[in-house]
Amino acid sequence: MDRKGFLYVLLTSASVCLTGLVYGQNNQGTVTYDQQVPLAGNAFITKGSGAQISRTNGLIDWTDQHSIASIYFRVQEPGKIGIRLQTASRDGNSSSVKMMAMGQEKTVDLGSERQNQELQIEIKEPGYVRVDLQGLHKRGNTFGNISHLLVSQEKGKKELLFANDPEYYYWARRGPSCHINYNIPSDGNISYYYNEITVPNGEDKVGSYFMANGFGEGYFGIQVNSESERRILFSVWSPFHTDDPHSIPDEQKIKLLKKGKEVRTGEFGNEGSGGQSYRKYQWKSGQTYKFLLKGVPDGQGNTDYTAWFFEPEQNEWSLIASFKRPQTDTYLKRFHSFLENFIPEQGYLGRQVQFKNQWVYDGQWKAVQSASFSVDNTYRAHQRVDAIGGVIADSYFLQNGGFFNASVVPGTKFELNNRSKVPNIDFDRLP
Repeated sequence: MDRKGFLYVLLTSASVCLTGLVYGQNNQGTVTYDQQVPLAGNAFITKGSGAQISRTNGLIDWTDQHSIASIYFRVQEPGKIGIRLQTASRDGNSSSVKMMAMGQEKTVDLGSERQNQELQIEIKEPGYVRVDLQGLHKRGNTFGNISHLLVSQEKGKKELLFANDPEYYYWARRGPSCHINYNIPSDGNISYYYNEITVPNGEDKVGSYFMANGFGEGYFGIQVNSESERRILFSVWSPFHTDDPHSIPDEQKIKLLKKGKEVRTGEFGNEGSGGQSYRKYQWKSGQTYKFLLKGVPDGQGNTDYTAWFFEPEQNEWSLIASFKRPQTDTYLKRFHSFLENFIPEQGYLGRQVQFKNQWVYDGQWKAVQSASFSVDNTYRAHQRVDAIGGVIADSYFLQNGGFFNASVVPGTKFELNNRSKVPNIDFDRLP
């Protein structure tokens, strides 16, 4: 979804200039500058539960020495960097913590005026750096609140890449979403989209949405909602643009026409608003699932959208839901798939999905043979760039999260010769 970018300059002390950089010298006399990496947008609790990441104050409520907070930033050029901690507040008592990065570690006394509290590491290749913090000893209730990492590097080096805009902290911790945009092999009226999804083993992290059949007015795919719950999700946006579904006028609300067994329906908001349906279904990683979507005008200025999911256990198509979108007169457009994480606390984990055997129907089935890669505003604003797409074997794939270093230029086009058989679907027998 589109996310607006805002220019943000972080000022935390009188010595910080308008570029957000603090200049000084390291122990060798080399001129360096500090960049402030806010934990509020770049940190995660990767072990334990005795700490939290606040979207305003960074690392807080840090009580458990077994908990680990991990902060990520991307270095753009090789060279030496130094890492220090900036505290927001303490309980008035000193504490010591361990700072670890790339096989090096340093014990830091928070609140101490001691010198040499910088962890120095050498970066041999550009890429993401992970810094882990673990409490060692405390005298108060907590180890202290850590607001920023101060990362120094030699003057003249490219600035680090990290989430530096508070408007993006929530989205950056979720991670960038990415998309495969299919090239439609027809100039006719497309009434059906067909696609298949495989989530590789181990890539089904909680918080993942693997969206198969995206269209101009909605989306249809599978989610991992918790360790014990998974869903098939189908949603259609209202033509009335708002994040609050309660503000949609009655004449622009999405109307439910019918739904399948065990399917729940309602409204959704926060990222646009509209009608939503989902069915709890324990789909499995490593298995391929089929998706079918229909979109046709009703002849009265509206469009009806219907989604079906093929259940391997029953060897048949099952209805998810059918919605009527008012003030809409269109066939299916903008066939795409996407990958996203919808739980910020899970954004440091990686996930991947494969899409294959795409077809469109305009009176006859036609195979999709090419596609392109795109990203969301979190990536485009350079708040976070761990998202790629491409072709693997007989599938397109998307990957995001985990702070990996591979990159694919947004807009890259892919060719994939679809040699699969035409889908064997009897439209008249669909539920």
